Amino acid sequence: MQIICEMKTLILVRHAKSSHTYDVSSDFDRPLNDRGFREAAEMGKKLFKKKVQIDQFVSSPAVRAKTTAELFVAEYNRKLKEISFIPTLYHASQENFMELIHELEDKYQHIALFSHNPGITEFASSLCAAQISHMPTCSVFAVTSEIDSWKDFNRTNNTFLFFYKPE
Repeated sequence: MQIICEMKTLILVRHAKSSHTYDVSSDFDRPLNDRGFREAAEMGKKLFKKKVQIDQFVSSPAVRAKTTAELFVAEYNRKLKEISFIPTLYHASQENFMELIHELEDKYQHIALFSHNPGITEFASSLCAAQISHMPTCSVFAVTSEIDSWKDFNRTNNTFLFFYKPE
């Protein structure tokens, strides 16, 4: 008897380029700059054209990550209310990422997480043999895992899918 596992796909997206010119009260409130808006829309469109499936969008609530997620959702012709905002994705550590992944609903097969450096680069480089030394703004890294439940995500070898950077 052969046991067939489902495939789960985890897509990590670093927020797009943010602006340092606006007078905002905190790092959390920094908006995207013009380049960030353009690249986020382009990367969302690129994934959509390549038929990269995303069932669930999960984002840091910081303005630059939130806006990046919203631009991806728009390219996928989805509704903004489909984005889940998780405070621990702001300045997330590898442990924060893994705890969040273990809590994801198993009904979702393809999940995109929008977060920040340095945590997102460190987490991406820990997921498989493909080593990522730096995730530039609006880059996208993806792995698949032969699991039925997100709770098992760190108990199996992940397979590298792609690493895209804005052109």
